[in-house]
Parts: sequence; C-alpha cells; structure tokens
Amino acid sequence: MPALIAGMIITIALAIVSLFVGVSDVSLASLLSGGWEGRPGEVLLISRIPRTVALVLAGASMAISGLVMQMIVRNRFVEPGTTGTSESAALGFLVVTIFAPGWPLMAKMAVAALFALGGTALFLRVLRAVPLRDVLLVPLVGIMLGGIVGAIGAFIAYRTNLMGSMLAWNMGDFSGVLRGRYELMWFGLAGCILAYIAADRFTVAGMGKDFTTNLGLNHRSVMILGLVIVSVVSAVVLVSVGSIPFLGLIVPNVVSMLIGDNMRRTVPWVAVGGAGMVLACDIVGRLIRYPYEIPISVVMGVVGSMLFLYLLLRTPRGAK
Repeated sequence: MPALIAGMIITIALAIVSLFVGVSDVSLASLLSGGWEGRPGEVLLISRIPRTVALVLAGASMAISGLVMQMIVRNRFVEPGTTGTSESAALGFLVVTIFAPGWPLMAKMAVAALFALGGTALFLRVLRAVPLRDVLLVPLVGIMLGGIVGAIGAFIAYRTNLMGSMLAWNMGDFSGVLRGRYELMWFGLAGCILAYIAADRFTVAGMGKDFTTNLGLNHRSVMILGLVIVSVVSAVVLVSVGSIPFLGLIVPNVVSMLIGDNMRRTVPWVAVGGAGMVLACDIVGRLIRYPYEIPISVVMGVVGSMLFLYLLLRTPRGAK
C-alpha cells in the first residue's frame, strides 16, 4: 500500500507538470497576475486541464483493458493493439464516417465498439482453430489478423479519399484535446470501475474454462464482459485521441512481475502505472523538440517496443 500511494503521488506530480508544459505561457505567476479571465487562465481551462484529464483516463483505461485481455486470453503478450481490436475499431469508425457522416460522435463510438467486439471475437475464434505450441504464436496471430483488418481499412480509406483520417486515427495524439472534445473518455473510467468490480471473476477465468465452471462461474459470461470492456475502451480512446501502442501490454506485465497475478490487487497498480506512463511520454514528446510536439504514439512506440523486446527475451519458450 505505501508503494501504491507513492506511485499515485508520482502520477499526480506528473499531472501537475503536464498542466504547465507547452508553448503558451502558463505559470503560477501568469495565473496570479492575469486571473482566470486572462489568456493563461483560458489556456489552462480550455486546453491544459482537459488534456491532462484525457491523458490520465486514456492511460488508466487502456492499461486495464490490456490486463483484462491478457486474463481472458490467458497470454501475457496480448493487448488491443496485438489482437486486431484497435484495427477493427478504426475500421468501424471509417465505415460509419463514410455511410453516416452526420451521426453524433456517441453513435460513431458505439459502431466502432461493435466492430472492435467483432474483431476481438474473430481473434478468439482463430485461436481455437490454430494449434498453439508456443506462447509467442498468440500475439503473432493477432498481429497478422490486425494487419489484414488494417489493410482492408486502408484500401477503403484510399478509395474514399479518407487516408488522412485513417492515419490520424492510428496515430495517438493529445494535441487536439480541448474542452468539449474529450468527454467520451469518461466511458473509459466506467470500464476501469467495472473491471475492478469483476476482478475476481477475471482472475478465475484466467485459470481456464474447466476451473471456472467447477467454481460455479459462467465462463462465457465472464468472457463476454471482458470483451465488452476491452471493445468500449478501445473505441473510446481511438475516437478521442487515436491509437496508443504497447500501453496495454507493458504496464500489466511490469505490475505482474512486481506483485503477482491477483487482479483484485493489480487493477489499482495498473491504472496508476498506465496513467503515469502516458503522462511521462506525453511530457517527453512536448519537450524533446520544443516548441514542436512529437505525438505520444511515437514516444510510446519507441519506449514500448524496447520494453516488449525485454519481456520477450526474458520469457522462457513455451511459458504461459
């Protein structure tokens, strides 16, 4: 518990730093001199606070969705980005943009979530048909499936002159987050709360269908609940800020190495770790080429790929 509190303090400190990092001059001195009605106050209220809240919500929800995905698939190397879930959500968002461009953002998010749910269900169906003799085959199958879905989306986007939009959805970036354009992210918080409530069920489901059934739980219901949480969170994050790679894979694995696999204990750690990692990567992206900004997906891709390689190299062949 003291370590978790320390992690929360570090995350809060990163959030405070995030409020004052940027091209516009927002500091305590400027806020005190200009008040909330001056330009620094407007920038803080309209841009910096919404952006920081979106960073925290996106980091926590995507990390927890990765944890849920790893529990229901029973593999440490899966997350929405390695199972075709994110690509399916992007395809759904593309389809609804083409055929119903006037729909409200909430309806578009719902369609993207349905496509994400279908893509994840297809991934699980493919896994049942493929003989898996190695733990690394599972993410490879997901990456190949995601590549196929992404190629279909790219073809449709090319034919409809929406390649720019497709690239924007696949490139996580918080620079466009403003007040009134991030509120869907609160659905991610609802997913985090639901995952914590059902944490014991997911822990049991991670031990296999037979074990779950013997304990009196409906394995199918737990799986469906997990898929819904992952799909909704993936769709919300994609619609709001784009795709964030490796987050749902790295944070749950690091937490698992530190405190074990009991999901009731790990959910708060994963939420804090995900929020802190996203905040840190976003701050680095804003500072490394100041006053220009590097999208968070680029920074997260570099950091996440190195950590992913480390996890692959330290995992024994055939380990679950």
